[in-house]
Amino acid sequence: MHNVEQLKYSVNRMSPDTVCDAVLELRMEGVVTDDRTPFGKVHFNTCFAEIEALFQRAGFHRPLDVVGYEGMVYALYDAGRWEAVQVLRWLKSRCELAHEAG
Repeated sequence: MHNVEQLKYSVNRMSPDTVCDAVLELRMEGVVTDDRTPFGKVHFNTCFAEIEALFQRAGFHRPLDVVGYEGMVYALYDAGRWEAVQVLRWLKSRCELAHEAG
């Protein structure tokens, strides 16, 4: 298990290219789920400021926020385009559809 300093170090050393796909998705849709980023729940909970700085280095300069639905899925979103409650509803719907399909 990584400690907080190790997590922050790993994010700070990440190349902006590693978040390129997530940046493109944020530009198009304004929301990207955690399965489409190189980060997991622990990263979001412990070093969001570093993640936000990495996205800025990768060329995404809008304010970001993150929400999670029942600890199952997380989404990073453009706070200028989405409200947290909208993203939560979207995540809930996505989880319910996945559950019904599985």
